[in-house]
Amino acid sequence: MLKILLDGAVMMAYLACALFFLRFHKQSKDRLFALFALAFTLMGLNNLFGLLVGPSLDEERRHYLYVVRLFAYLLILGAIWDKNRAGRSAG
Repeated sequence: MLKILLDGAVMMAYLACALFFLRFHKQSKDRLFALFALAFTLMGLNNLFGLLVGPSLDEERRHYLYVVRLFAYLLILGAIWDKNRAGRSAG
């Protein structure tokens, strides 16, 4: 029961971070903030999906849940790389 509560709190934190970055994207129109918002939304939805489907999956198939999280982390790394690449060409 406590695990479900903590997973819900983590999901809420991920979605709050997504809204935070989305607000900065709307103010600055910077693609970095939009990609961060998308990545945190994916992590929040992954947490929700893990809560809903996770207990019904056996241990051998549980690793599929982490593919979405891996994609979100790669999205963050790609956003940082894109921001640094764009900064060099402007200077």
